[in-house]
Amino acid sequence: MKYQLSLAVLALAAFAYGQDAGSDMKKAGADVKDAAKDTGHATKTAAKKTGKATEKAADKTEDATEDAAKDTAHATKTAAKKTGKATAKAADKTEDATEDAAKDTGHATKTAAKKTAHATDKAADKSGDAVEDAAKTTGHGIKKGAKAVGHGVKKGAEKTADAVK
Repeated sequence: MKYQLSLAVLALAAFAYGQDAGSDMKKAGADVKDAAKDTGHATKTAAKKTGKATEKAADKTEDATEDAAKDTAHATKTAAKKTGKATAKAADKTEDATEDAAKDTGHATKTAAKKTAHATDKAADKSGDAVEDAAKTTGHGIKKGAKAVGHGVKKGAEKTADAVK
């Protein structure tokens, strides 16, 4: 019986071992299946979180881009207004300077014309005075010459009269 008992223990051990290996394989398959499920679940969760984070980042980027566009538009509009005002101011200053220059030129021309007229009058007066002086001098010379001739004629006549006597 010892022999039979030994065989029975061995058979039982082989059966237990065989059952153990089969159940281990099933258990290993279940573990792999569970691990695959866990991995799939973790991947799905990570994908959802990544999707949400990407969507959130895209929203923030969109908001920042809109804000930047608004700021740029506002700055451009402000710069355009300032440029327009500066251009208008420069045009006004140019206009004022041109008017002032025209007035100054007109005044200078008028002054020059008056001075020229005065100088011409003065020159004419001097010329007239010189002509008048020359005429007086000439008249005086003629008068003196005529007087001298008359005196000479009178003397000659007196001499002739004395000679005739």
